[in-house]
Amino acid sequence: MKVVKFRQHFIPEILSGAKNTTWRLFDDKDLGVGDEIELVDFETKNKFGEAKIVNVVEKNIEQLSQDELIGHGYESLNKMIASHRIYYGDRVDEKTKVKIIEFELKK
Repeated sequence: MKVVKFRQHFIPEILSGAKNTTWRLFDDKDLGVGDEIELVDFETKNKFGEAKIVNVVEKNIEQLSQDELIGHGYESLNKMIASHRIYYGDRVDEKTKVKIIEFELKK
């Protein structure tokens, strides 16, 4: 089972069902539709759930709509890029591929 890590502040939203998508850059796990995933707390490394990937869309960051940005907590493309540069460095730019992953939490 593939492991997908989340920051702690997302865990309550995921467990309540309010958050069922995640964005991944430079996907080294080759996440795809049908994959069973283990949901893990990034900080503690503790498993907090399991899910199944039900949809995957890939696009360049510059192709993200304003609704997609806002829905994921970013007010602009520049803020999204700046946020992801914290984790990935300067290799993140408008041409970087983002994998938008929709998942269903397993009960």
